[in-house]
Amino acid sequence: MLTSIVGINWGDEGKGRMVDLLSQKYDVVVRYQGGNNAGHTVINDKGKFVLNLLPSGILRDETVNVMGPGMVIDTEHLFHEIGRIRDGGIEVTPKHLKISDKACICMPYHKLLDCLEEDRLADKKFGSTRRGISPAYSDKYMKKSLRMGDLADREALKARLADIIEWKNLFVVNGYGHEPINLDEMMEWIDTYAMPFKDYVCDTTDFLHEAIEDNKSVLFEAQLGALRDIDFGIYPYTSGSSTIAAYATLGAGIPDVDLDNVIGIMKAYSSCVGEGPFTCEMFGEEADALREAGGEYGAATGRPRRVGGFDVVASKYGVKMQGCTSIALTKMDVLSYMEKIPVCVAYEIDGVRTDRFPIGVPLNKAKPVYEYLPGFHCDISGCRKAEDLPKEAMDYVRYLEAAVGCRIKYVSVGADRDAYIKLF
Repeated sequence: MLTSIVGINWGDEGKGRMVDLLSQKYDVVVRYQGGNNAGHTVINDKGKFVLNLLPSGILRDETVNVMGPGMVIDTEHLFHEIGRIRDGGIEVTPKHLKISDKACICMPYHKLLDCLEEDRLADKKFGSTRRGISPAYSDKYMKKSLRMGDLADREALKARLADIIEWKNLFVVNGYGHEPINLDEMMEWIDTYAMPFKDYVCDTTDFLHEAIEDNKSVLFEAQLGALRDIDFGIYPYTSGSSTIAAYATLGAGIPDVDLDNVIGIMKAYSSCVGEGPFTCEMFGEEADALREAGGEYGAATGRPRRVGGFDVVASKYGVKMQGCTSIALTKMDVLSYMEKIPVCVAYEIDGVRTDRFPIGVPLNKAKPVYEYLPGFHCDISGCRKAEDLPKEAMDYVRYLEAAVGCRIKYVSVGADRDAYIKLF
């Protein structure tokens, strides 16, 4: 069984919680794109963990985790992330974690360039997390990257890095007026934070092919959501990589393999970190109440998330782009305080109502058309079967299911590992 778990919206949908839940049924969990610019918060019997780079299956001792060639890996962040989960009692070894030799390294100068450009843009900034992700992907396609496999030969790596730094300093010094990147400092960083992972690096393509031939089940984990995809998202306010399910096996290093299932994750309301169009956004007290109820602060950055009611237009588009076979609806319990539940059912653009998700200038001009559904006014965190839910809650689930055109299989009603309802 090959399954991809992907975000339907702007990211922050709760994918890590669902990967942690579903990974018990899978032998291998693969992260296939992105870097440490987003996070998954997972709460289980071992505690609360925030994962930015590691696949969420890392929290299960019996699961093998793979960081695929589609990723860009800040090894300093990975070094400290592994340290934190080890402090929480989680074992991480080369048997437990395998890193693709083709994955690119996100270097300190990528973060520097990210910050310099955001500062230059000032009030026109893209809302980057300043973690170097887009500059790292840019270098990948410029063929100016170091890859994890380069760690096998330090002298060859140093020679290549020297050439890259000479090129980089054309921008850093002459473009931004910053002091030059220093080769010795970068090699010291490599020795401290990247070389410790030499034993974790392997040909993950071979590993995954062998696993599939042995009838192992594989779960593919994405970061962010469809609306942050570099091609199909709210460009230029996107990530630097492809966040859609169609990229899963490619970013994992096995493009010759087909998925069996695509589980799309969407919240019972909307949230968004960073800049860019967010049509359904709420403001003032209404937004504050929803943000606090849902604990809507970025797992990677701590930034308050922008929030709004469920966005039918954006979600229907996301479901289509992801090719979902089923959906997991998260944070349903957060809505329990509401007298009536807001739903953005359409957009208005230049006075014309539309239910199609636009891209570019039209999206910047879109205004939300809200309708309200009855609230359910009670704590549902203890519900474990569909019949446990109040009628208004179940009606809301069925409404969303019909609105986005895909069946909802799971409904999350709390942060605990068992706090969910399986509908079919």
